Amino acid sequence: MNTKALRRQRIRFNIRKRIAGTAQKPRLSVFRSNADIYVQLIDDTTGVTLAAASSRQKDIAAQKGTKSEKSKLVGLAIAQKATSLGLSEVVFDRGGYLYHGRVKNVADGAREGGLKF
Repeated sequence: MNTKALRRQRIRFNIRKRIAGTAQKPRLSVFRSNADIYVQLIDDTTGVTLAAASSRQKDIAAQKGTKSEKSKLVGLAIAQKATSLGLSEVVFDRGGYLYHGRVKNVADGAREGGLKF
């Protein structure tokens, strides 16, 4: 592994030591690849993914726009899925990425959709 990936992994582990999701307040986990962005609502007590959204979903992938704009749509999509499950609060897990750019846009979109963190 290169040093950049090791650094992100170390940051990720430190974040995960401090935060954990429950059934009432799941963890909103973000994974960012070069091309796409993926988010999951995770209940860490049972280890189950409650809902997921990504920029590869047909309705989001069909949209025109930058990766940052699509990230905001992913945030709105996960917020919509969370509210349909009756969830309004989440714990945000940036996954070792800086809270900037696409990661920040996902958070902003989720907040606009009605999630609190």
